[in-house]
Amino acid sequence: MSEAIAFDTHKFIKHMTASGFTEQQAEALAEEQVALLNSNLATKADIEGVKADIEALRLATKADIEALRLATKADIEGVKADIETLRQATKSDIETLRQATKSDIETLRLATEAKIEAVKSELLKWMFGALIAQGGLIVALVKLL
Repeated sequence: MSEAIAFDTHKFIKHMTASGFTEQQAEALAEEQVALLNSNLATKADIEGVKADIEALRLATKADIEALRLATKADIEGVKADIETLRQATKSDIETLRQATKSDIETLRLATEAKIEAVKSELLKWMFGALIAQGGLIVALVKLL
């Protein structure tokens, strides 16, 4: 296992023996310090492993985003197709209603014309009848006078 940081064990042992430790105690303490530092500090290999993990996650996320983009694009295309179908159906319904309305208007026009014609002929009968009655009344008045 490579060391995470440079640790001068010789200097450490000299300092500990100067402080009252025996050489054997100082060596044991130095070995423990090195083991502690190496087990708790990240090494370059650890950092490279984390970088590789991050890169793998980045690529997986990128793939997920692309899959979502394609799924969304497919959904949008489906919605566009649905909208076009509805537009065509609405257009057809409007054309059907337009034709039905046109037919109803034509029926009403013909019925109105027939009623106008009937009223006209009835009015002419009454007018000729009244004209004949007035003529007769005028002739009777002229004979009386």
